[in-house]
Amino acid sequence: MQKILIIEDNPMVVKSLEFKLSRENYEVVVAKDGREAMNFLDLHSFDLVLTDLMLPFISGTQLIQHIKETFPRTPVIVLSTSKQENIIMDAFNLGVDDFITKPFNPNELSLRVKRSIRKFQ
Repeated sequence: MQKILIIEDNPMVVKSLEFKLSRENYEVVVAKDGREAMNFLDLHSFDLVLTDLMLPFISGTQLIQHIKETFPRTPVIVLSTSKQENIIMDAFNLGVDDFITKPFNPNELSLRVKRSIRKFQ
């Protein structure tokens, strides 16, 4: 079973992601902030990371840098409410594999998750 780390502080978004991805037979691990995510990354390996950019304690940007330096083969998808081009470009320049704007379509998210995981297998 493929394991996905979700880093998101909005409980409604977490519920939606957990529901959709669990139904598609992914093992889902949820971190509510950047600090908790760093702990999970130290203890487990993941097939994909879904992260928000605006997080408590450690920012999504710092997390992405850490993941790309430490686990370069782990795909990262950013979920963000931001539609600002500079924020989106910064995320891609850090090496993220995809950027999904909230609110998102669960079926589209599912397709992007599958595509990203398949690309790195």
